[in-house]
Amino acid sequence: MTIVLRNERRRERERMVRDQMRARGVRDERVLLAMTEVPRHCFVPASLQSSAYADDPLPIGEGQTISQPYIVAAMTEALRIRTGDRVLEIGTGSGYQTAVLAELGASVHTVEILPVLAEKARVTLGLLGYAAIRFRTGDGSEGWPSEAPFNAICVTAAPDRIPEVLLEQLAEGGRMIVPVGLTRQDLVFLEKGEGTIRRETLMPVRFVRMTGG
Repeated sequence: MTIVLRNERRRERERMVRDQMRARGVRDERVLLAMTEVPRHCFVPASLQSSAYADDPLPIGEGQTISQPYIVAAMTEALRIRTGDRVLEIGTGSGYQTAVLAELGASVHTVEILPVLAEKARVTLGLLGYAAIRFRTGDGSEGWPSEAPFNAICVTAAPDRIPEVLLEQLAEGGRMIVPVGLTRQDLVFLEKGEGTIRRETLMPVRFVRMTGG
């Protein structure tokens, strides 16, 4: 079952990677391969699976969305994930970004505040063979202190400002990607090193708002 699911609609994923990612400047071959391997249609509702490889966000229930493929690729590339990196994901959602991170060989810890989405993602990821992911259902705005520090943190919902508590959970040399803002949002990359935080604004984006504390 796992092999069948992962091989379904591969040509569509190859086209997605070529037209939506390579054509728009994503260059990391490991990220592009991961995006080719992860079957996005498994993470969207059955009624929307025909649109799974369009460059659009799609609703997944509970007022949440799965991000457009290009944004997932761009965020993942910015994080520079290495095999064995400890990665914290805030906002499991459908589990699609989680799968991409795991495909890169990361040790993924993912937090989802909505129990219905958390359970759906857990089941989907299990069916696809991603067995080593650590899950927690609860408020991700405080991170996962007992498992810190992390080499990378991927935030998939938008707070109104950079969460300092998440920066504190970054290891030395750690990277974080987060959409920030209320009416206007920017995708922000942060890197911790030698007692300072380097910040870079990458692009305007539109994410669902972060809930919880």
